[in-house]
Amino acid sequence: MQLTHFFLVEISSPQAPGAELCQAAIQASAAAAEPLTLTRIAWNAELQTAYVYLQLAQAAPTGAGTARSLQTVWQQALPDASAVKVSRLQTIFTLPGHSSEQQAVHHYVVETDADEGWMPEISRWYDTEHMPGLAAVPGCTLAMRLLNHDHGPLSHALYGLVDSTTLGSPAWLAVRGTEWSSRTRPHFVNTRRCMFRLLSTR
Repeated sequence: MQLTHFFLVEISSPQAPGAELCQAAIQASAAAAEPLTLTRIAWNAELQTAYVYLQLAQAAPTGAGTARSLQTVWQQALPDASAVKVSRLQTIFTLPGHSSEQQAVHHYVVETDADEGWMPEISRWYDTEHMPGLAAVPGCTLAMRLLNHDHGPLSHALYGLVDSTTLGSPAWLAVRGTEWSSRTRPHFVNTRRCMFRLLSTR
């Protein structure tokens, strides 16, 4: 079984889920091996998509059946949602950002698979150069990378941002423009990049 640190609930809905509704769904989620804590609700109004992150009290090996059971609970709790997916996430890298003492307003996510044979190199780039570099950029509160064991893409990199314009800052672009970045990024596959607004965070 894969080690799970978080469950990601991906919700397609015309309306953003509120914290009270999410807490009610957590209380009904008896399938989890450990108690769950709501850590953040991120919402993209244009895509009508929410990402809800639930953290286990302690990382634990969980099977795909646990994610499916949680998915059923959340589907019942969100009858107006057009789709609900629950994935197990394993934390690979986490680092407080340069602006970790400030309140994050935005939640930026980059999800990707890789060309055959390239994921080990992309992982080394992410965890050795890219994530530490972006964490050091003013305006970044958190840099974290996880593996999605259920509904890929496999690599799930997320960043807490004080302002969405951080992505266009000279410091951020300098980290993205390294030689190693230029070698690895062409081998991203099934890539999704999305900026969310944080509705709730712990």
